[in-house]
Amino acid sequence: MKGAHVVRSEQAGSAPRQLFDRIGDFLTAQRLDPDPANYAFAYAILAYPDAPLAQAVARLTDGGVRLTLRDIEALGGEVTPGTGSERDRADGLIAQTQLQVEGFADIIQGLHAETHGFGRELAESADRIRQQQAALDNGSAAVAEVARITAAMVARVRTAEARLESATREAAELRAKLEEARDNARRDPLTDLPNRRAFEEAFASHAATDATMWLAVCDIDHFKSVNDRFGHAVGDRVLRAIAAALREACGNHLVARYGGEEFVVLFTDMDAGSARATLEIARELVATKRYRLRETDEPLGAVTFSAGLAPVAKGDTARAAFGRADRLLYRAKNEGRNCIRVG
Repeated sequence: MKGAHVVRSEQAGSAPRQLFDRIGDFLTAQRLDPDPANYAFAYAILAYPDAPLAQAVARLTDGGVRLTLRDIEALGGEVTPGTGSERDRADGLIAQTQLQVEGFADIIQGLHAETHGFGRELAESADRIRQQQAALDNGSAAVAEVARITAAMVARVRTAEARLESATREAAELRAKLEEARDNARRDPLTDLPNRRAFEEAFASHAATDATMWLAVCDIDHFKSVNDRFGHAVGDRVLRAIAAALREACGNHLVARYGGEEFVVLFTDMDAGSARATLEIARELVATKRYRLRETDEPLGAVTFSAGLAPVAKGDTARAAFGRADRLLYRAKNEGRNCIRVG
């Protein structure tokens, strides 16, 4: 009887075990640490798949996009100190390493300048010693020894200069690679647009200057049906096409992939009418194009997007401005799609 309290049938324990495994897979896929806060967040999503939280996460992660700490916090999850995705930690390490490399490069350049000056002075001193030695009738052994030592020192300095020059080139190459890595951390690999992190940083930078801003949130209509009917490879092509249309129409304004099939456009120093007109050009460019499957030339059907366009108020955070534009987007969806609603 003693063991009766701990024995479980295989059938009774299979469902919890499957849920446990799915939680582990979710944390691994999102590159989240397996701490209690993240586990509880994953449990709330996977144990109640029809709840609003699970649906919100599904929209954010559609298309292979990973959750950020800001996403989890915005959805009501707890972010504990030290918690972070591998990308967050890698980005911090890249920034720290770049600062160290820049400091190292500055030191090398300083040493190179000092060594070059010292070497030039040694070479001039050696020349003067040789001239003085030649002027002596019998030649002094002491002067000859000084000349020999000085010549050896000049040779070593020149060797050191060559090594420092090589190190300077290597530091410059490493700095360029680190800069490229930092750029990649802020770029969506599928569409080559800036990602959500880059958008949030740009938003904060513009907000600090009190610039006039309008934020558009754009969402591809019926995108799930495209993936279901034709597969994710075709869905990826659609995402790239929408990204290209937005980038072409919006010119120098920031266009970023926010997540899944959602894009954001940050219009700066532009009034509502001009921002809407620019967005309408992109919408019409997408809606009038006829897409076909590359493999069979079969028509893909109409591809459109809806958008919400909202002003950014003074003191707004990126999340607040996004929420306002997102509500307008849902109005556009509810009123027939393939349209823009302005707040």
